[in-house]
Amino acid sequence: MALRAAILRHVRVPLQASPKLQPWNGFIRSMSSHDDHLTKEEVVDRVLSVVKDFPKVDPSKVTPEVHFQKDLGLDSLDNVEIVMALEEEFKLEIPDKEADKIDSCHLAIEYIANHPMAG
Repeated sequence: MALRAAILRHVRVPLQASPKLQPWNGFIRSMSSHDDHLTKEEVVDRVLSVVKDFPKVDPSKVTPEVHFQKDLGLDSLDNVEIVMALEEEFKLEIPDKEADKIDSCHLAIEYIANHPMAG
């Protein structure tokens, strides 16, 4: 391992794109989810929309600061269902450890806005 590291420190290989591969560069780049990351406003609008569409929620009570259990009267199972709906909406998977912490629109917005793969 040390020998490999020593060799790699001293070896310089010039990188040059093959003319045959150049058309793919733009295609691959355009598929990257990092270039079109969502704005905070888009995240807020979509999170609020998901929560307002939840069957047990009064849409008039939903704000960016609303707490699912305290303000909307939802139980822990409802909380899980909302997080699952958010995962589907933003096409991402929230680990259980993180999902358990998301109990308000504010926390959902912060988590999704900071997630690099949210789409």
